[in-house]
Amino acid sequence: MTVDLASWRRAPFTGGGLTYDCFEKGAGPGVVLIPEIPGLTPEVAAFGEHLVREGFTVVIPSPFGTPGRAETNGYVLGTLARLCVSKEFRCFAVDAERPITKYLRAVAVDLAARTPGLGVGVIGMCFTGGFALATAVEDVVKAPVLSQPSTPFPVSKKRRQDPGLSERELEVIKDRTRTDGLCVLGMRFSQDRMAPAERFSTLRTHLGDAFEVIELDSGPGNPDGYTRGAHAVLTRDLREDPPNSAFHARSRAVEFLRTHLTATD
Repeated sequence: MTVDLASWRRAPFTGGGLTYDCFEKGAGPGVVLIPEIPGLTPEVAAFGEHLVREGFTVVIPSPFGTPGRAETNGYVLGTLARLCVSKEFRCFAVDAERPITKYLRAVAVDLAARTPGLGVGVIGMCFTGGFALATAVEDVVKAPVLSQPSTPFPVSKKRRQDPGLSERELEVIKDRTRTDGLCVLGMRFSQDRMAPAERFSTLRTHLGDAFEVIELDSGPGNPDGYTRGAHAVLTRDLREDPPNSAFHARSRAVEFLRTHLTATD
């Protein structure tokens, strides 16, 4: 797969004491699309292009990896090794506020000020899945989407149960679900150990019906032929022809964004 990133506007953005390049394209309500490991791959860019075609202004920050580089096992492992020791991401910390989320909130606030609609959506995937929820501390974030959230890495029971943000941040978001009508969309494959079911259970306990869950069947004999290693709902494991359940999950994500970012008469 190849995607022409030259068609995207590329510029550095500084926020929360961090500076990274951001790629922007489109018109309409704003959506911040946070790449999954190993970075802004052609698959992530293709998802961004899909959102642009659906009528959104899309900003893709590039806080790790090489924009446009295709995913390989070596590339994934090299990126993981760097992220595991990075203080911006705090891969293993529980009840943690992560510096990268302050940067992403700044991106969201900037985008909301420049685009139409009721606010912005934020989509996180894999390693960055939970970061989308942490951005919802900002009132301008109206539609956080958590696709297979994998941080903190689920290497213990406590980490599997951790919601991926601090208790303080979670309390702010809980309050928004009660007073601001905030809704959260989460998706994962049923057998995905990197995005553990315990994490979604924790979020459901705290957020109640404000947390909509899409769980795709990746168990033995599943109708879409997913392997037990199925993980990337919105990119690598999505099939358009014939459409599989990940395709329909992507459609629901677009509908979720449109519902919460667009004013109704």
